[in-house]
Amino acid sequence: AGGQEQQARYLVGCDGGRSTVRSLAGFDFVGTDPLFTGYAAQVTFADRDQLPLGFHLTDNGMYLRTPFPGHVGMMDFDGGAFDRSQPLTREHLQEVLRRITGTDVTLSEVHLASSFTDRAMQTTTYRDGRVLLAGDAAHIHSPLGGQGLNLGIGDAVNLGWKLAAVARGTAPEGLLDTYTSERHPVGAAVLDWSRAQVATMKPGPNSPALRKLVHELLSTTDGTTLAYRRTAGLFNRYDLGDPHPLVGSTAPDFCFEDGTRLGDLLRHGRGVLLDFGADETLRSAAKSHQDQIVYRSGPARNALGFTAVLVRPDGVVAWTAAEDRDPSSFQQAATRWFTPAQY
Repeated sequence: AGGQEQQARYLVGCDGGRSTVRSLAGFDFVGTDPLFTGYAAQVTFADRDQLPLGFHLTDNGMYLRTPFPGHVGMMDFDGGAFDRSQPLTREHLQEVLRRITGTDVTLSEVHLASSFTDRAMQTTTYRDGRVLLAGDAAHIHSPLGGQGLNLGIGDAVNLGWKLAAVARGTAPEGLLDTYTSERHPVGAAVLDWSRAQVATMKPGPNSPALRKLVHELLSTTDGTTLAYRRTAGLFNRYDLGDPHPLVGSTAPDFCFEDGTRLGDLLRHGRGVLLDFGADETLRSAAKSHQDQIVYRSGPARNALGFTAVLVRPDGVVAWTAAEDRDPSSFQQAATRWFTPAQY
């Protein structure tokens, strides 16, 4: 009632973890059941100094008190048993907090409260014909660390240029299949990382040893780097069939001597060919894709030893050339990503 009927060539479900699009379109949603129910609340404590600030693991779960007055977070390892369709009462939150902290803490008032779990689920495919899924509609996991934000944005950036190209007729529909092949492994990795995080916090006889091991790993430079790269979600490398480590990765922000940066050139919404060596053969080859690829030549301050780099509209490197590489391979890469649809 009160809705509107619209017609479109494609539908992208970005409607969250309880996605109506996913359900009505018949996508599966498979994964693991929750180990905990989490709570975030804004409360008034009868004694605001009774619980110390900080992150605290106990024999019954975890609680977090931040410097923000009245803010408290909790993880109750109940196997997700709490019925989240029910209202969050002061009595329930107080009972959970007392059990986790082992104190008689009293909540005078609850101003705001929400609940969540660590259920980790993902669709097998992100595309079924003309229906696609992105963000939490395609995958859910524990919100700890806020990893879902970058994951969802990554989905949108990857799909956006491909769907636009197909809709304009400048790319074949098969390009949309690369959305699942590129993004599904990224989502699966985040779900596994999330499960591992929860495993380190779950109360149990082996948990202290596991946390000690993780702490030792994070105390190393390599361990810290790995954790940062995984949680940020900004350092993924898609398998594009080229062994070069930059191909499939987000491009560095190459900067030309006049101050023009790669980011400036990507604003056109097209691919970008950076020709640091001003190769005439490469310039000529680029002309056959001039409606879809911005060509820019000249020395760059940070060319990293490359003579040329082809960047997709989403900032991902599709091809590179160095002194010992045949620039004619550019045509193969350009044809793969920037071939107009054939009708």
